[in-house]
Amino acid sequence: MNAIEAILNRRSIRKYAGKKVTDEQVHLLLKAAMYAPSAVNKQPWHFIVFRDAGIRKKIVEFHPNAAMIPGADLVILVCYDEYLQHDAGYGPVDCSAATQNILLAAHAIGLGAVWVGIYPRQNRIEATHSLFSLPANIRPFSMISLGYPAEEKSFPDRFKKERIHLEKW
Repeated sequence: MNAIEAILNRRSIRKYAGKKVTDEQVHLLLKAAMYAPSAVNKQPWHFIVFRDAGIRKKIVEFHPNAAMIPGADLVILVCYDEYLQHDAGYGPVDCSAATQNILLAAHAIGLGAVWVGIYPRQNRIEATHSLFSLPANIRPFSMISLGYPAEEKSFPDRFKKERIHLEKW
């Protein structure tokens, strides 16, 4: 699958088959994440990979959009280090790129995934921070629910020519 095909065909997958994601696949996804661009190449990200059913149940208790997490094979929590980010506010931008790379890489290798937002919701940030006992300088940004897809999504037309402006507004 080429990059354009992956970008155009990737969809948020919330239903998963019971098949296990391999350690090699997880390694590839994390490698893809770490090749994302970051401000001044600071690479402020950290990742927690977890499969624990108890933790996944607790996430659903505080996150209203995380109902798919208990059915996933694993979840990747994407965080940033406030001390490593280029400047205040850059950590979330850098983690957005890393999160998108994971989503695209997952699709490219036949996995289903969905971006579960944490940032900028303060209650989600605090609950995730506490659940994972994160150090004070580590901020949770997103979770990616992963597994083999048990659903297919149609291809929507998202191209909107009226949103393109040449030279000026």
